[in-house]
Amino acid sequence: MNKQDLVNVVAEAADLPKAKAGDVLDAVFEAIEKALKNNTEVRLVGFGTFSTSSRKAGTGRNPRTGEEIAIPATTTVRFKAGKGLKDAVN
Repeated sequence: MNKQDLVNVVAEAADLPKAKAGDVLDAVFEAIEKALKNNTEVRLVGFGTFSTSSRKAGTGRNPRTGEEIAIPATTTVRFKAGKGLKDAVN
């Protein structure tokens, strides 16, 4: 399912025009993104939790040349499925 498919499903379920449903989804995604940028956890009870995690800098090897390379520290996004989502999938 891509974003347009999701917009169509939300528009149908909420009896909204597709443009309005798209605006709503964009607002939800922006709110989650903004919270994660501020290192704030986003909990959607029954669905799951979005959080950030820091990865330390390290070294690795280029598989072609064997040359050592520096891998910078990064922040990644984590998602942990909630009980309701797990139960729905199983």
